[in-house]
Amino acid sequence: MFDDEQPRHTRIQKVISVAAGKAILEDHTRHPTGESNLYFVAENGELVWQAERPTPKSLYIRVKLNQDGRTLSAYTTDSTACELDIKSGRLLSQIAFQ
Repeated sequence: MFDDEQPRHTRIQKVISVAAGKAILEDHTRHPTGESNLYFVAENGELVWQAERPTPKSLYIRVKLNQDGRTLSAYTTDSTACELDIKSGRLLSQIAFQ
């Protein structure tokens, strides 16, 4: 069981609520690089997924729910724009930017 009011490692930066639960973005500053700082918690408090990352050291800095309601758009610390599946946290696409 997971308490979505308490962060796992750093402070909670953003919460996106959908019918199945909440996508939570924690602050990337001092977040352990071994774990994603973007994750999803079901309504029952179960940790459903940690977002797949473009590289093992990537952390997310911004995230938003897309209009389709099925995907998230996010940006990483290593200048990558990503699209993620909200049901699984799987990385659907990525593109580097400057």
